[in-house]
Amino acid sequence: MNSSVIVAATVLALCAITFALFNPRALFSPPPIHGSKDQLHASQILHVTGAVGPESLVFDGDGGGPYTGVADGRILKWEGEERGWTEFAVTSFNRLACVHPFALELEHVCGRPLGLRFDKKSGDLYIADAYLGLKVVGPTGGLAMDVVTEVEGQPLQFTNDMDISEDEDVIYFSDSSTMFQRREFMLVLLSGDKTGRLMKYDKLTKKVTVLLRNLAFANGVALSKDGSFVLVAETTSFRILRLWLRGPNAGEVDTFAVVPGFPDNIRRNSEGQFWVALHAKGSPFAKWLSSNPWAGKTLLKLGFNIKQLHSSFAGWKPHATAVKLSDKGEILEVLEDYEGKTLKFISEVEERDGKLWIASVLMPFIGIYSL
Repeated sequence: MNSSVIVAATVLALCAITFALFNPRALFSPPPIHGSKDQLHASQILHVTGAVGPESLVFDGDGGGPYTGVADGRILKWEGEERGWTEFAVTSFNRLACVHPFALELEHVCGRPLGLRFDKKSGDLYIADAYLGLKVVGPTGGLAMDVVTEVEGQPLQFTNDMDISEDEDVIYFSDSSTMFQRREFMLVLLSGDKTGRLMKYDKLTKKVTVLLRNLAFANGVALSKDGSFVLVAETTSFRILRLWLRGPNAGEVDTFAVVPGFPDNIRRNSEGQFWVALHAKGSPFAKWLSSNPWAGKTLLKLGFNIKQLHSSFAGWKPHATAVKLSDKGEILEVLEDYEGKTLKFISEVEERDGKLWIASVLMPFIGIYSL
């Protein structure tokens, strides 16, 4: 072990001892959010039989679904209580080894569907597959076909989320990192990686344009109701960025909102407001690690595994937090499951017909909360 690692490890150890003597629970417990409501524990649970990690949820033009992508690479459709979940699509043709609900070592083979969006005009389902890029499958499902697999001559490493502009026939999508893949997501957070991008794909010209670079874990994507701006979550920085597409500020980027944790997907409701799912709230320790890449790199060199590092970020007691933002970026409402009794590690919140449909990248079920 070289001297720089020894010095860094010593500093980390001293910090840990100091914090532990002061108040260890406070170090790893996120502070309460003013005005937050402890209500998500009342959510109904809809199990995803034989699968794990329904990361994104979407309904088709006829109201069917929801559809969701799971960790073994499949897109499933909810057909009601009688039929349950049925297989709708897959993103990889190589399915022989894809027999386990959750196998990180096979994600690059089986695919890992993340963000999902339907094209309302064609009925096609677009899929952001973390390993295989932007894909599309027709209204009847089956094997998804390639749309975008590389940008600027380099394969996409960590395709994450998207939104579709029906007026412009454009898809806005995020690539979380050009250095790390999805199964290495903790390395994106800990290393100070800022290679994330926001891009747009023109369906008519088949051209991809990079709109924003140097993002710290580019994640959820959502267009405003009038199409004047697009939002992208910057997970490591606890913020939502806004890129103006039209009007006097076109081309400019600003901070739309700062949220109290690690933002995942963003979804707009019918009124033009936005729901942001927080994978975890930000504890003092998680915020400190996010702001000091040298500390994260040291932990990596010291041999901590991904599960241990994830636990340090998730906090003392992982639970669910959903933040509702106005079209101006103001926090309107925060809903939580304080104790994690029902929900935790949520990745998306979709508001539909008086209910919140709540996804999770890690759990074997989705939540349904009545507003």
